[in-house]
Amino acid sequence: MGIKLLVLDILKPHEPTIIEMASEIAKCKGIIGCNLAVFEIDKNVENVKLTLEGDNINFSEIKKLIDKIGATIHSIDEVAAGEKLIREVTTPQDRDTKFMR
Repeated sequence: MGIKLLVLDILKPHEPTIIEMASEIAKCKGIIGCNLAVFEIDKNVENVKLTLEGDNINFSEIKKLIDKIGATIHSIDEVAAGEKLIREVTTPQDRDTKFMR
């Protein structure tokens, strides 16, 4: 029973592209799906959201690959582990909080 879902906020250089980065990450053992989305582009870097799904995601391996690419993990935004993937649900309290913002 390992990590099934991992969402990371990453700061990366413009090269490699997100296409190249996703292709490399998708090759890692235990990964069944990889999604990279650019949220902000700066002169020298891009802020991207990396979402990984798998049967047993090896965080250490992913971190090493991200470091090798020259990127940095800014934050771990979501993790799911166990036998079954449990998706976050919106509750009435969440909707009230969003309304207040």
